[in-house]
Amino acid sequence: MKTVILCGGRGTRLGEHGRSVPKALIKIGGKPILWHLIRTYSHYGVDDFVLCLGFLGDEIRAYFQQDPIGQKIEFVDTGQDTNTGGRLKRVKEYLSGEDLFCVTYGDGLADLDVNDLVHFHRSHGKIATVTAVHPYSNFGLMDIGDDNSVLRFREKPLLKEWINGGFFVFDNRIFDHLDDDSVLEREPFESLCEKGEMIAYRHDGFWKCMDTFKDSLEFEKIWMEGAPWKVW
Repeated sequence: MKTVILCGGRGTRLGEHGRSVPKALIKIGGKPILWHLIRTYSHYGVDDFVLCLGFLGDEIRAYFQQDPIGQKIEFVDTGQDTNTGGRLKRVKEYLSGEDLFCVTYGDGLADLDVNDLVHFHRSHGKIATVTAVHPYSNFGLMDIGDDNSVLRFREKPLLKEWINGGFFVFDNRIFDHLDDDSVLEREPFESLCEKGEMIAYRHDGFWKCMDTFKDSLEFEKIWMEGAPWKVW
């Protein structure tokens, strides 16, 4: 079974780090976040990868050629500024013969049981499974009483709402919903939802993405304290 990793975007919110280093190569504990992601999937026996390269893609290719991780990796240039759906469509030929495959972004980690996710996908028979996670608030919240008195402050709590956690399983019918410039999370997902072809896999455990430089510092702290995604 193959895993497609979308790692061609620009880390625009990472400041200087995002201009000089691909986001997927930002390090946690001395290894790129992409390395951690590959190790996680491999732990569950999913160790055949297709990397959708774009911005500074040669640096990603060079890193894994100089420091091979042991898994089978196909490096595919999917364009400097191609949207996520377009990147996935451009690697269709590398997925021929696969009845289904995993897809994820190259900037997020979770203590996710990949085998359970795949089993869940097979159980419902729809085109797409998306992992749903609870995000933390970007801001501290205030609880206010009916008389406008401030009851308490809550420092960036875990929210009850669900968001797209970026760990997917698709079957090959997904390509019927993609074009060369589609944004995976917009029209393709909207179409799948309208047709009842997307099912949510609820994950209540750890999840975090590398969106800003502050996230990279938080990832490093979590790693030092005992990374919950480290299953290898």
